[in-house]
Amino acid sequence: MEKFKKIVAKNISELRQLNKLTQAELGEKINYSDKAVSKWERGESLPDAFVLKRIANIFQVSVDYLLEDHSNDKTKPHIRNKYRTISQISFIGTYTLALLIFVILWLCDIVWWQVFVYAIPISMIVLIAENSVWGKSLWNFFFISGLVWSIIASIYISFLDYNWWILFVLGLPAELIIALCFRLKSKKKF
Repeated sequence: MEKFKKIVAKNISELRQLNKLTQAELGEKINYSDKAVSKWERGESLPDAFVLKRIANIFQVSVDYLLEDHSNDKTKPHIRNKYRTISQISFIGTYTLALLIFVILWLCDIVWWQVFVYAIPISMIVLIAENSVWGKSLWNFFFISGLVWSIIASIYISFLDYNWWILFVLGLPAELIIALCFRLKSKKKF
């Protein structure tokens, strides 16, 4: 129980300091004294479930976040936001590069709108790589599915004159394989 109190204490203290609040300011937001907040942060006592929920809402985290040890974890809110911003910059950067290529080709009197279609699988690869390092593996299911379908769509659009609609049928077994791979990965070990 003491270890649990220390975990909650550390999380409340880190979140309060991250949000630049004093103990008195946090106490005021939840209608408790700064002395109560101080006791929680020293691990001398625990707030009840209702107060934990209010604290979680103030810091925009889950109650689970307050109750779990994050000492070796990359899920701290300020780190998670930084990674999310880096992913957004990379994603937008892919389409900015596609726009740059489109403009350069347009200035050379070549209108090649397909560059935006080819940017989709590239952006999916960027998202898969970044999510594999920083994110939750469940999201990779959606990104890999998006990659498969965007590659099929890119090939179809590249050869639009041939009407290769049958390529989209390949997406169905590919989607099944992806789902089975993620199901296999998510099985708990006994």
